[in-house]
Amino acid sequence: MKQTFATALLVAGLLAAPLHADAVGDALEAALAAHATGDLSTTATQITVAAKEVQALQSARLAAMLPEAPAGWTREVTTEGGQGMALIGMAGNFVEGRYANAAGDSFTLTLTADSPMVASMAGMLGNPQMMAMMGKIAKAGSQDMLEQDGSLSALVGGRVLVQAQGMDSATMLPVLATLDFARLPAYDK
Repeated sequence: MKQTFATALLVAGLLAAPLHADAVGDALEAALAAHATGDLSTTATQITVAAKEVQALQSARLAAMLPEAPAGWTREVTTEGGQGMALIGMAGNFVEGRYANAAGDSFTLTLTADSPMVASMAGMLGNPQMMAMMGKIAKAGSQDMLEQDGSLSALVGGRVLVQAQGMDSATMLPVLATLDFARLPAYDK
């Protein structure tokens, strides 16, 4: 059986990495066992399972980055939106926090990481001059946010797209200011 260089690197990487008793480790161990017997279909399936489990762990860590609700507000967190994005070819991690006050007013804060959509926004949101040409610049703590058409957007660390919409900027900015922008790009480390 001829083994490609990429497969050899994958196997070497899997063997070098410590495996833990969790869904990712179990799937990787199953992939290694299947690979050892030459069962490439099962190997591929188990690698896909491991990748999905890693993405679920990343989404949970990204969701943990969402700010808590302010006093008198509620926060509802959703991570399922990323599955719909994957169906249209926009893989990555996506979480949404919906913040609502007692009067029923609400806004959403979305964090999208490691997605082609994030890469496509880099030219606009990664350049302060371009942001200034596109709309008003608002501050969430020390983070510049593009304020445009009732929404706030920023690209953090070239990796995470932060977007808030649904209420006026003066209401959303204090919540955004509590987001740990310095730690956000390394949310899954």
